[in-house]
Amino acid sequence: MTKKVISGGVVHDFPADLRKALSADRKALMAWEDITPLARNEWICWTISVKMSETRKDHIARAISKLKEGMRRPCCWIGCVHRTDKPISPSVKHILSKKSKSK
Repeated sequence: MTKKVISGGVVHDFPADLRKALSADRKALMAWEDITPLARNEWICWTISVKMSETRKDHIARAISKLKEGMRRPCCWIGCVHRTDKPISPSVKHILSKKSKSK
């Protein structure tokens, strides 16, 4: 039995829990394969950027749901700050500076 290859992102390793959720939902997987590698990277980063395992499970469930609804990138999120192929935008720098001051 061979495993289906599922496309990943461009910066982050593809987490097994997200891969498993996509494998279990044909419609979400089709949507996943239809988005760009950068968009997949955004979903991966959004999924792994949380600290609590319950929040991560929620992010994975929401990613599956939103992909099936046609959403191509996570909404209302600053984006992947781990990419080294482009500078962080001024608006994201501002948000990050506010977060670091509030800690």
